[in-house]
Amino acid sequence: MKANNGNQHSAAAILADPRWAAVLARDPEADGRFFYSVRTTGVYCRPSCGSRLARPENVAFHATAAEAERAGFRACRRCKPDQPSLAASHARTVAQLCRYIEAAEQAPTLQQLAQRAGISAYHLHRVFKSVTGVTPKAYAGAHRASRLQRELRQRGTVTDAIYGAGYGSAGRFYEQADQLLGMTPSRYRAGGSETEIRFAIGQCSLGSILVARSGRGVCAIMMGDDPDQLARELQDRFPKARLIGDDARFGEWIAKVVGFVEAPRLGLDLPLDIRGTAFQRRVWQALRKIPVGHTASYADIARRIGSPKSVRAVAQACAANALAVAIPCHRVLRSDGALSGYRWGVERKRALLQREAHR
Repeated sequence: MKANNGNQHSAAAILADPRWAAVLARDPEADGRFFYSVRTTGVYCRPSCGSRLARPENVAFHATAAEAERAGFRACRRCKPDQPSLAASHARTVAQLCRYIEAAEQAPTLQQLAQRAGISAYHLHRVFKSVTGVTPKAYAGAHRASRLQRELRQRGTVTDAIYGAGYGSAGRFYEQADQLLGMTPSRYRAGGSETEIRFAIGQCSLGSILVARSGRGVCAIMMGDDPDQLARELQDRFPKARLIGDDARFGEWIAKVVGFVEAPRLGLDLPLDIRGTAFQRRVWQALRKIPVGHTASYADIARRIGSPKSVRAVAQACAANALAVAIPCHRVLRSDGALSGYRWGVERKRALLQREAHR
């Protein structure tokens, strides 16, 4: 009788543990976060293991594989929890390829990357995009754009910068210059002088909101308590651009942004002018894939872009985001689920998450 009561108590404790739900769902996202052992078989598994489910009263959870082994359990032969997971293996492979792309003088072809990884080009393309959110070609282009911007700031001439960034010919570069820089190379070297940035400041339930656009799309969405301070921040961001305020034709754009803040599930259908380093753009791309009403941790984002050790850099990329709500950095939390810093105030972050959860 006492044994039955003990089993019932053990089963109830496991059933109430949120980790059991991950085991039932065989959730691959839970792999690496914990392991579970089965008393009757003497083995321990990943949460995603496809083996027959054990009775909950025979299950115990472990923080690490080493902990499970110290408790006397051996690794499951099916899911091999003592070896790197497939997701971790993919992330490591992609991270190595990212470093290879960044160090190459010329952007490697997909076939060259596939040969280096030891897998087919088709499989590499799919794995790379699933980990980083972009294709190998797009990643190489973003990195080259970042490198080009650095070269333009440091080199004596535009021609030197073009070849310093790895372009084989000036003609090929000029075909892509506007897409890479949003302006001509000489204008970029001059700090964006003569570039027009139109902006307007409105009010929403979270305070003042500034929306600015270049010729390519919305380049800034900022929130705050002081409209004048928002205008000064825009000027600091584009110090040599010609700022044009109170454009009547711009009213529709700011109305769309305010509408999105008030009712996030309506979506935001506006072109964006996203400017940042290759790493920042990878992070921001991952943020844009977080659905309304959902959140992710900084560690989650680091894993998704193939840089699991770059949690601090992910947080810095979130802090550098100048497109509030359009790039939803407010949906990123600490690993324990707590709110962390937010460029436009933690209370605004809390308010955005609350309305996304209930609307």
